Amino acid sequence: MKALFIGGTGTISMAITRRLAADPMWDLYLLNRGNRTEEIPEGVHVIRCDISDEEDARKKLEGMEFDVVGEFIGFVPEQVERDYRLFRGKTRQYIYISSASAYHKPAAGYVITEGTTLSNPHWEYSRNKIACEEFLMRKYREEGFPVTIVRPSHTYDERSIPLGVHGNKGSYQVIKRMLEGKPVLIQGDGSSLWTLTHNSDFAVGYTGLMGNPHAIGEAFQITGDETLTWDQIYRTIADALGVELKAVHVSSDFLSDTGRKYGYDFEGGLTGDKSVCVVFDNSKLKRAVPEMCTKTHFERGVRMALDYVLCHPECQTEDPEFDAYCDRVIAALEEAKKQI
Repeated sequence: MKALFIGGTGTISMAITRRLAADPMWDLYLLNRGNRTEEIPEGVHVIRCDISDEEDARKKLEGMEFDVVGEFIGFVPEQVERDYRLFRGKTRQYIYISSASAYHKPAAGYVITEGTTLSNPHWEYSRNKIACEEFLMRKYREEGFPVTIVRPSHTYDERSIPLGVHGNKGSYQVIKRMLEGKPVLIQGDGSSLWTLTHNSDFAVGYTGLMGNPHAIGEAFQITGDETLTWDQIYRTIADALGVELKAVHVSSDFLSDTGRKYGYDFEGGLTGDKSVCVVFDNSKLKRAVPEMCTKTHFERGVRMALDYVLCHPECQTEDPEFDAYCDRVIAALEEAKKQI
C-alpha cells in the first residue's frame, strides 16, 4: 500500500514514519521542505516541496495516487481546502490531524468522547481546527471525500518535556530552573487531571486507522490511558532529575492576565486546554484498533526525554525572558501574602 504524509518528521508524525518504514506492507512518501532528513528511515521517499506552493505541489504529485494521505501540518481551513483540491479522486483515505483542544471549553464533563461538542472560545488555534474539521466532513457528506479525523491530546517525544506552563522557547528553561533548585509555576492547584501520550503509542493508533474502512467519515481521539494530576507530572519530572520539586501554584486566570503583558498566550494554552480536567474514553479507537494500548508510561517516557534533551545541546534552548517572568510572578505572590 502507498501512503503520503504531508510533513512526516514532527513530534507526532516521526514515530508513525518510523513505524511504517519497518512495515513491508507500506510504501511511504513524505512531502515536506526537507527538514530533519538525516532522521528519516531508509526506504522512505522524500518529495521536497513547500505545499503552500500549490502549483509546485501539483506538478510534483502529477500522476501519483495514494491509499492514504496524512495531513500533519494543516492548521487553518485554507490549507485543508488546498489539500482537497490536490487529492480529490487521488486517495482512498485522507487523515487529518485535528486537536483534542477543540472539545468544549468550559468542559461540560471531564470524560471526553468523540461525541463531545467542539467549541473553544479561548483559543484561536482550536477554533481553526474545528473549522477544518467542518469543511472536511461537509465534503465527506456531500461528495464522499474519504476523510478520517484524528484528535491527539498532549503528545510528546524524546526531544521535549511536556509541561503546563512554559515560555515561547519551549520547556527547557523550566527544567533548568528545577536543576538550579528554583521554584516552578504550576497552573491551578496542581490537582486537575491530564493525559500525556508518548508518540510511539500514538503511532500504533494512527497506523491502525490507515486503510481501515471503518475509519472513513469518522473522528477518533488517540491518547494514552494514563491519567495524572499536574502535580504528579511535575513531581515525576523532578524525581527523574533527582531534585526536589519546588512548586508554586498559580491560577490560570492570573497567568493569562499577567502573561499577556509579556507575549504569552496562557489563555489559549491553559484556559482553553491544560487547566481543564480531561479523561479520554478511548473505546471507539480500541474497537477499530484492538492493539492500541499504553506501553510507554510517563515515568519511563519522561526519563527517555530527559536523557535525550540533557545529552543534546541543540534541545537546550534557554529562555531568560520567561525565567524573569517566573521570578516576577513568584515575587508578586509572596508580596501579596505579606499584605494579607
